[in-house]
Amino acid sequence: MSQQNRTSRPTRGSKKNKKKPSPRSGRWLRLLFKLAVVALLVLAAVMVYLDAVVQERFSGKRWTVPARVYARPLELYVGGKLAQEDFLIELNALGYQRERSAERIGTYSLNANTIEFHSRGFRFYEGTESAQRVRVSFTNGYITKLTNAQGKPVAVVRIEPLLIGGLYPAHKEDRILVRLDQVPELLTQTLVVVEDREFYQHWGVSPKSIARAVWVNASAGGLRQGGSTLTQQLVKNFFLTSERSLKRKATEALMSLLLEMHYDKDEILEAYLNEVFLGQDGERAIHGFGLASQYYFSQPLAELQVHQVALLVGMVKGPSFYNPRRQPERALERRNLVIDLLANQDVISQQDAEQAKKKSLGISKKGSLANTTYPAFLDLVKRQLREDYRDQDLTEEGLRIFTSMDPILQRKAEDALQRTFKGLAGRKGIEAIETAMVVTHPETGEVQALLGSRQPRYAGFNRALDALRPIGSLVKPAIYLTALQQPEKYTLTSYLQDEAFSVQDAKGRIWSPQNYDRKEHGTIFLYQGLAFSHNLSSAKLGLDLGLPKVLQTLKGLGLQRDWPAYPSMLLGAGSMTPFETAHLYQTLANGGFNSSLRAIRSVLNAEGEPLGRYPLQVEQRFDAGAIYLTQEALRRAMTEGTGRSAYNKLPKNLRLAGKTGTSNDLRDSWFAGYGQDILAVAWMGRDDNGQTSLTGASGALQLWTNFMQSARPTSLAQVPPDNVVEVLIDPVQGFAVSRSCAGVVKMPYLKGSEPPLGDFCGEVVEPAEEVKQKSESGFKDWIKGWLNR
Repeated sequence: MSQQNRTSRPTRGSKKNKKKPSPRSGRWLRLLFKLAVVALLVLAAVMVYLDAVVQERFSGKRWTVPARVYARPLELYVGGKLAQEDFLIELNALGYQRERSAERIGTYSLNANTIEFHSRGFRFYEGTESAQRVRVSFTNGYITKLTNAQGKPVAVVRIEPLLIGGLYPAHKEDRILVRLDQVPELLTQTLVVVEDREFYQHWGVSPKSIARAVWVNASAGGLRQGGSTLTQQLVKNFFLTSERSLKRKATEALMSLLLEMHYDKDEILEAYLNEVFLGQDGERAIHGFGLASQYYFSQPLAELQVHQVALLVGMVKGPSFYNPRRQPERALERRNLVIDLLANQDVISQQDAEQAKKKSLGISKKGSLANTTYPAFLDLVKRQLREDYRDQDLTEEGLRIFTSMDPILQRKAEDALQRTFKGLAGRKGIEAIETAMVVTHPETGEVQALLGSRQPRYAGFNRALDALRPIGSLVKPAIYLTALQQPEKYTLTSYLQDEAFSVQDAKGRIWSPQNYDRKEHGTIFLYQGLAFSHNLSSAKLGLDLGLPKVLQTLKGLGLQRDWPAYPSMLLGAGSMTPFETAHLYQTLANGGFNSSLRAIRSVLNAEGEPLGRYPLQVEQRFDAGAIYLTQEALRRAMTEGTGRSAYNKLPKNLRLAGKTGTSNDLRDSWFAGYGQDILAVAWMGRDDNGQTSLTGASGALQLWTNFMQSARPTSLAQVPPDNVVEVLIDPVQGFAVSRSCAGVVKMPYLKGSEPPLGDFCGEVVEPAEEVKQKSESGFKDWIKGWLNR
């Protein structure tokens, strides 16, 4: 074979028989391989990072929980003062449902004057009280019978306290944390049926749900159904934002897979129940079914029925769109759709479904946990708490704070406010008048109600705590208490001269006080100076005693401000807030025992363990006898003097003590008064310090009276202290008489200071004119001495 033939015939395996790869395609393959490796490394890094995020936050403290603030628990016992109407109002506020019989927890039944209710039980500071069925009977505003369901007498029953607000963190999220075993099974079943039927089968992401959503949306030509699982929803709410992007969806899917790798289904479901967003209450976001149940129904989650559960679960799809308060028809349609789903999935029977669909939405009128429900009282609670706790503790640690607020008295105070301004309607400038009121218990110093504004449910300037105004004649009891501590010189029937005078101080300034009626009343009894609030005789008495001594008495009563020792202080030129003024009268009402006004009783941590208690602390600062005499003068102010108009509405046999106060030019109207179990201080005025046209009697006394009319205080105790004797005296001359005669009155004296006894009614042992001359001479000598100092 020739050389030519050998070279022209290709042989098997020769290089000419193989196709060489393109250099360009090889580079692409290598590039793709490198990109895949990098992508895998990046994905791995992302997964490691996301895994750390998931475990760190989900395993640690998942939520910052605000402190919850509770009112006082209502105590029931035979003989307790409680009207049946008021008890029903409190039960309804607590979310108790009226039924034919109180078989279920959180229900009550009504039969004439007897109420049977099934309490929920509650963990108090002292321990847990179990749920129980109780019957309570009422007669004329008092509890007359208290038994259990078997008819056996019960000594005391405490109902769980009303939740009156919370102390919220900056992000304004709020929730009531619930454990899975506290959640009704119906709720978890409904949630799974409506939101994620394959929850217990998938690993965080459900390809079947995604495919179904794609098909439905494509068929409808728009977004009609989502493919997110409960786990994905939790991840979005807990870790991510609501941003609509492919990156966010991919991150959501990865984190859902990681979450399912580390935690079981129950943990994930429990977190979802506490995290899901279910509405907005002003600035506050409602998270979790526990809080939503209280917010929409005023009931605990465990007591919800089928129609209520269906509504809450139905709202998950769109809390604003299905808001039952704003869109009731839309919410009702959504609720009924959920009920039908439950019947179709055999969660409930068809009969139960039809019954549930017949029920109304059952939404409470307002958000029962609104952060502006009791703004003035909550403001006081915050201020007193900050003495012992950091702001972070109050807004993040889930503390449970138990206060002394009485919702019944608070409601009566608010009603009285409305009635008072309705009665004052038409008076010139009444639209600009503001008000405040402080209500306490005289024996404990606990604040029971607080009004900080004419509109008590709106947050803003808290006049009860911050309105610093001249107190007018409310200062006068301090003058008379100072005098009555000197029984050798002063008694309630000592003579005073109510006549005009002038005093010049060291700087040449002249002070010339006047009575409100611009008249002089001549010789009067000491008690009349206080009862009728005469300026001239009161100022003379104060100057005679000495300004330093009167200021010392004010300090003992509770004054913490430094008032200058000016004569005008004797007529109320010094300024105080209504809260501080209530402290002064608290000491008078409590027999001379001083106690700080307090709003907090105890504090528990999130687990219910006691953290701190605020016990009653009292200090005796005045002799009980001198206080009793001062109180007698204040009692006569109610029956004879400036407060007597109160008895146009109050029972005549109700023993009360009180004092009107009016500052210069009618700028401030005050009244402070009390019975045995209720003390209230009321103020009216303008924020710009303008004239009001209201005296203490025509303004603040009207508010006080309207409140006391509905609050029904107990009469002041009539038993005097051991060092006080009561003597029959002639009310004209002020001397003791040997027997009861027409017009004779009983007057208390400290032992040893009582007047001489006459032989017959009306006998004058010493001529009144001679007594008057002695009093005038003594006062003139004092004035000379005071001016020469």
